Amino acid sequence: MHVQNLFQPFEVRFVKVDECPVKAHKNTFIELVYILEGKGIYHIDEHQFKYGPENLFLTMPMHMHFTEVSETTSFVFIRFNNIYLNAQKAQKSYSNLGDWIEKLEYIFHNSNHLQGCILRNMSDKPLVRAVIKAIVIEYQSQQTMHKELVQQLLNTLLMVVARNISLHLPEKSKVTQNTSLDIIHYIHLNIYNSEKLKAESIASRFHISLNYISEFFKKHTNENLQQYIINYKLALVEIRLTHSDMRLNEIASELGFTDDSHLTKMFKKYKGIPPSEYRRSTAVTAQ
Repeated sequence: MHVQNLFQPFEVRFVKVDECPVKAHKNTFIELVYILEGKGIYHIDEHQFKYGPENLFLTMPMHMHFTEVSETTSFVFIRFNNIYLNAQKAQKSYSNLGDWIEKLEYIFHNSNHLQGCILRNMSDKPLVRAVIKAIVIEYQSQQTMHKELVQQLLNTLLMVVARNISLHLPEKSKVTQNTSLDIIHYIHLNIYNSEKLKAESIASRFHISLNYISEFFKKHTNENLQQYIINYKLALVEIRLTHSDMRLNEIASELGFTDDSHLTKMFKKYKGIPPSEYRRSTAVTAQ
């Protein structure tokens, strides 16, 4: 199956077609697909969704997808990768989201349960359409400061996408019913802050005895608390090894490992192979 790569932080494409511009394929980047006009069927992995004007779809890396066009369709493809997302955290070029990028990563990570168009808040549809049209105009016009303006518009769009996805994530307010889910939510949102991941901090946050927090978590999730944190960190390590050029010491520092040797030891213990070998194997698979 064809695999598409993205060799720049973000890219915008506008096409008007009578048939799918690309047959079944996978991407190594995150892609937002907006329908300006037209009708058809959008295939994502094993699922099929009817699409129409003002629909917005999100596809994550390595998800198989393609469209069946039944009426001439105007697509807007907005693609971005870890270079763009990591720049937001680092406050470098392409950056103005700050800490929100960590929330976005959690939201995107939990988007696999979504079905069809991700715009669930109907009042956001006019805003999204206006932002999409402005992105296309600026990207095509190449006027002075068009890159900076497109970046601002893209980040606005990401915030709206995050808001719509977050509407369908577990609500932190339902502590009495969903405390175990809330703890998982808390771990995901604070995965880059080692202090907040200590058992003492989690116990205090959810008003559970320090002596009982691990037992409580295992009782409701069938998984050890610290084991869950390690597994989630290693899942993020896998994403970076597969979809970024980050060095091992950079990944270790970002995710709270002592150093790259510590990360290598933990990765090999739980995944069976060193991270360098894992990176090589995923690179071969993607070819």
